[in-house]
Amino acid sequence: MCWSATADLVAGAGIAVIGAACVVRARRAADLPLAALPLLLGAHQIVEARVWDTGGGTGPATVAWAVMALPLLAVWVPAGVLCAAPVHARRRLLLPLASGIVTAAVLAHALAVHPARAEIRGHTMGYVVDLPRAELVVAGYLFATVGALLISGERGLVLLGVLTGAGAAVSWALWETEFVSTWCACAAVVSVTLLGWVGSREGVSPPERVDHA
Repeated sequence: MCWSATADLVAGAGIAVIGAACVVRARRAADLPLAALPLLLGAHQIVEARVWDTGGGTGPATVAWAVMALPLLAVWVPAGVLCAAPVHARRRLLLPLASGIVTAAVLAHALAVHPARAEIRGHTMGYVVDLPRAELVVAGYLFATVGALLISGERGLVLLGVLTGAGAAVSWALWETEFVSTWCACAAVVSVTLLGWVGSREGVSPPERVDHA
C-alpha cells in the first residue's frame, strides 16, 4: 500500500474490525465466505505492515502477503460469490470460479518456483513475481474476482465489483509497477461495503431467493 507500515497497520486493523462485524451479522452459512472477506483483506494489510518493517525482500511476511493476494483470493472471491448468489446465477458463476482455480494453480506454481520479492519504492511497495504469460494470468485473475462480483446477480456485490474494477483501473494508471499492492489496498477499503450487503440480507431465507422466472 502507499505511505507506510503505520498506514497499513491502522487501515488493516480498521477493515478487520468491520470484517468481524460482517461475520457476526451474517445469518446464512452460505454468506460467511464473502462476509469474512474484509476480515481477510484487513489481515492482509496488517501482513504488509510487517513487510514494510522488514524492509521488503523475500522473507516470510512477503511470502504470506503474496499467497494471500494471489492464489488465495483468486479462488476465495469467486467461490464465495457462488455460495451467496441467487440460484439462477450460479451456473454462469462457474466460469469465474474455473478461471480462479486455473489462475490460482499458475500463481501457486510461480510462487513456489520463484518466490515473490517486495521492494520499497518511496511511499509505495512493489512486488516482483515471475509469471509466464503475465497478461493472461492477470486477465484470468480479474475475471475470477471482479468478474464474479459483476455477474453475481446481487446488487451489493455488483457495487463492490464496480468499485474494485474502478480501483484496478486507477491503480494501474497511477502505480503501474506497484499495481498489485495498491489495488489490494483499494480492494480492502471498498470491501467494507459488504457490511451493508450483509445487513440487507438479514431475514432473507434461501427459498425466497430462488428465481422461477
